[in-house]
Amino acid sequence: MEWLADPVLAGFIAASVRLSIPILLAALGGMFAEKSGVLNIGLEGMMLIGCFTGFITVHFSGNLWLGAGVAVLIGAIAGLGLAFYAVTLKSNQVVVGIAFNLLMLGVSAYFFRLAFGSGTASPRITPFAPIDFGPLGQIPILGPLLFQHDPLTYLSLALVLGGWLVMQRSTIGLSIKAVGEHPEAAETLGLDPIAIRYAAVAVSGALAGLGGAFLSISATGVFLDNMTAGRGYIALAILILGRRHPFGVMVAALLFGAAEALQLRAQLLPSGVPLQFLIMLPYVLTIVVLAVSATRSGAPAALGQPYEKGGG
Repeated sequence: MEWLADPVLAGFIAASVRLSIPILLAALGGMFAEKSGVLNIGLEGMMLIGCFTGFITVHFSGNLWLGAGVAVLIGAIAGLGLAFYAVTLKSNQVVVGIAFNLLMLGVSAYFFRLAFGSGTASPRITPFAPIDFGPLGQIPILGPLLFQHDPLTYLSLALVLGGWLVMQRSTIGLSIKAVGEHPEAAETLGLDPIAIRYAAVAVSGALAGLGGAFLSISATGVFLDNMTAGRGYIALAILILGRRHPFGVMVAALLFGAAEALQLRAQLLPSGVPLQFLIMLPYVLTIVVLAVSATRSGAPAALGQPYEKGGG
């Protein structure tokens, strides 16, 4: 049983959790939007703007929690902007999301250079440090899984529980799901589908913004162009894989995090496998599992469909 105390295994478990958090938060946000009937392809852009605003806030203020809060706020505002096009203007939600992602890519790069100049090395901040749980952190398996992480990681896991309580045990969740399944019927019950969709997409943006901020103010302490590197799109796949359920999304995100941690460690071994194939591993695994489970995704009936107030 000596393998239980192997530091390599402990590092792998801790890395799996850490690498899963940004995607978990974005996917959790996507769940709120999709349950209300809005397909939020813009998760990538919301993560990226949260990553940037969180970093720049911490750089100039020195306050990590303020950086996280600003990322949440800016993410929510970005969500409202996307909702305006998707809900009010009834634009194609896929096209709007992709355009939004491209816009945020340019905006974050431009303002980063405006703040720090072009051609200079990215400044660094001191990221969140892991909480010291003492002997609990040394417990085999459970230690690196539960007791070796920073505050944002624990906040993220708490948000999973909060998301479950809201969606499964509250009237708010019932209202969101009713609008996502049949907005016309929901309106006859006194609900406002447009307002609910706006609120759901704002929450989606807030969570995605926090997920992006995790990359810069918790995982690395730096900001780079296109730092999210497609994690918002992976979050959409994780959302389907997790069947749009908070706990299912968490398990799917941990699976992706484990695959990513595995490929990072495999690069250090003299296996002879080309580096590019190792980098592909977590994405290929996600696609394979997604292909198997896509038929049971549980998508809301009105997902992606525009709604005309009073049209039912």
